[in-house]
Amino acid sequence: MKKAILTIAIAVMGLSAAFAQDTTKRMRKSMPKMTAEQRAEKATARLEKQLSLTADQKTKIYAIELENAKKIDTWRSADKGDIKGKMKERKAAMDEQKTKIDGILTAEQKTKMEAFRAEAKEKAGKMRKGWDRGGRKDKAPAVSTPPAQG
Repeated sequence: MKKAILTIAIAVMGLSAAFAQDTTKRMRKSMPKMTAEQRAEKATARLEKQLSLTADQKTKIYAIELENAKKIDTWRSADKGDIKGKMKERKAAMDEQKTKIDGILTAEQKTKMEAFRAEAKEKAGKMRKGWDRGGRKDKAPAVSTPPAQG
């Protein structure tokens, strides 16, 4: 009798621990579907804020961003085959967009833009470094540093 009660008690404790885990962290917020025009406007507004664009620069960059957003829409709706070939095509389109935008900017704005690009590249590298091939975050052991003796 005691063994049965003990077994049931252990099972209840184990099950309650399993269901007590917080699963809200894993849920991802869904991004609102934006049109190509909305995405182009958002990208242009971000560049205007970062680089202090003139009105003429803003309209030219909006046209470039709109063209790029429409290309992305067609790629998303296209067939999923030949991923490697499409990645090369997308890379070429991104490089073309970069050169078009750089052609519009002043020298000072170009240096700011390069700094933003380098920062974004570094940030993306750090994020990629923490993920393994299966798409799971690597669990690095927690290492604490002792306070400096002074």
